[in-house]
Amino acid sequence: MTTAVRASHILVKTEEEAKNLYDEIKNGASFAKIAEEKSLCPSGQNGGDLGFFGKGMMVKPFEDAAFALEVGELSQPVQTQFGWHLIQLTDKN
Repeated sequence: MTTAVRASHILVKTEEEAKNLYDEIKNGASFAKIAEEKSLCPSGQNGGDLGFFGKGMMVKPFEDAAFALEVGELSQPVQTQFGWHLIQLTDKN
């Protein structure tokens, strides 16, 4: 059973922007570079890396999406009270 995951994310204000960035990444753009340039979260300066987190540490929609991903997978846009996220799972344990 997965008890913690490591993820990176990009936080933007609109669903449209999240969808556009999703397409760019799927077409080969660097997730980390886009995070540095576009993310509204301070983690963007680290390529969006949030480190490891367990259940109950993130808001529910974000947590549900992150724990559902396979390592290396990119989520569809996920809405939380903070805005729209793209989540990339980088590790799990």
